[in-house]
Amino acid sequence: MSPDAESTVQKNTEAVVREVKKIYIGSDDTVEILLVALLAGGHVLLEGVPGIAKTTLVKTFARALGCDFRRIQFTPDLLPSDITGTNVLDVKENTFVLRKGPLFGSIVLGDEINRAPAKTQSALLEAMQERQITIDGDSVPLPAPFMVLATQNPIEHEGVYRLPEAQLDRFLFRLSLGYPTLAEEENLLKTYSQPLPDVNTVLYPVLIADMVEGACSVFMDEDLMRYVTRLVGFTRTHPSVLLGGSPRASLALMVSSKARAHVHGRDFVVPDDIAHLAPLVLEHRILLTPEADLDGVTTGSIVAAALREVPHSSTAAERE
Repeated sequence: MSPDAESTVQKNTEAVVREVKKIYIGSDDTVEILLVALLAGGHVLLEGVPGIAKTTLVKTFARALGCDFRRIQFTPDLLPSDITGTNVLDVKENTFVLRKGPLFGSIVLGDEINRAPAKTQSALLEAMQERQITIDGDSVPLPAPFMVLATQNPIEHEGVYRLPEAQLDRFLFRLSLGYPTLAEEENLLKTYSQPLPDVNTVLYPVLIADMVEGACSVFMDEDLMRYVTRLVGFTRTHPSVLLGGSPRASLALMVSSKARAHVHGRDFVVPDDIAHLAPLVLEHRILLTPEADLDGVTTGSIVAAALREVPHSSTAAERE
């Protein structure tokens, strides 16, 4: 990647963060993580209590990207056809035409995804994995880019359907959004009654496609590939872990590390890219043993131990 291209990517990243922060009061890193997921072709599970502006974040992010935004409010009675769409009869033409559902957006917000029944979650799973949906036996491709940002309340367990491991594994990142800082919340109160500033579109689908291609071409040293596989392997062999990260987790960590390097204007991955993203990629893919749960062990502590104990180069491994 030429120096001019590196500078352009950095400027685009900074511009997206700047535009989103006009509306969203929170961490710059949160917006950057969403952009990294987009360039890596992944989806994000947003966890957090109600009232911390998850919907505002996603809507503003889509506006800054110049992408079509759709929102789905998941409920227990939601049918697959409610999100995919269905064929309806056109009386004038006497033919069936496809009435597209909200999944035909580029940035799709799935609000309270764990309230959807299994059949509806399965339809969403096909869209996330295959970038297509099936209606009356016909496969219909989804637009590019296509990204699902799903929210769930981690502390509410009534009237919800637990997301199965297979579906959790389809999310590139799980991003936990906590409460704002006192300063951020004070700023929220000050600006609440003020007119909202205009959010400018700084990217568009063709440019996003170029950035995705650039992220794919980022160089990753074989030593760092071994670092990725050793980190994921650590989660499989830890005594407190019942189910560790799959090869999909290794691929996710590699691809997202390349995307993070790209948004930082580099054409090569450094160990910090991997270490920064490992908790977001791995924690929701780890299933603990019942004994570990009782002992208070968390998936976060397993990933932290992996980052602490696994060397990031062959030289460091040999020294140990």
